[in-house]
Amino acid sequence: MASHARWKLARDEKVAQGIAEDPEVERRREEISLAFDLGQAVYDRRTALGISQTELARRAGMTQPQVSKLELGGTVPTVPLLARLARAMEAMFRMELFESSARVAFADLDGTTPEEAGTEPSATERASAAEAEADAGSGRTAATG
Repeated sequence: MASHARWKLARDEKVAQGIAEDPEVERRREEISLAFDLGQAVYDRRTALGISQTELARRAGMTQPQVSKLELGGTVPTVPLLARLARAMEAMFRMELFESSARVAFADLDGTTPEEAGTEPSATERASAAEAEADAGSGRTAATG
C-alpha cells in the first residue's frame, strides 16, 4: 500500500502533467476541504471564547463527541446546525464562496473574526489544546473537550 506522501506526490505529478482528476474525486476533495475549514472555524471561535467542547455541546444541544467530530472535519454541518452553533457561541457565521474555494468564520457580533482581532491561537497553542483535549478524553467516559 502506498503511503499518503507517495499518493499525494503521484496526484501532484498528474496535475502538473495536465491530467485532470475525475470530477467526482475533485468534488469530494472540495467537500472534505470545506469540512476541515468549518471545523477549524468552530474550533477557533470556541477557543477564543475559552469554552470546552462539552460546554459548546451543551449550549448548542449537541454531544461532546459530535462537537469533536465536527472540529476534526469529520462531518459537514447543516445550515440549521451552523445557526445553532453561531447562537451558542454568540457569533455571526460568515461563509464566502469563490470558484472552488471557501472561507468560513464565526465572527463577533460586531463582525470581527479572531484573525482580525488578533486573538487567533497560534499553531502551537492549537496543538497544545488538542493534546490537552486528547488527554482529557483518554478516559472515554470523562471526555470534557
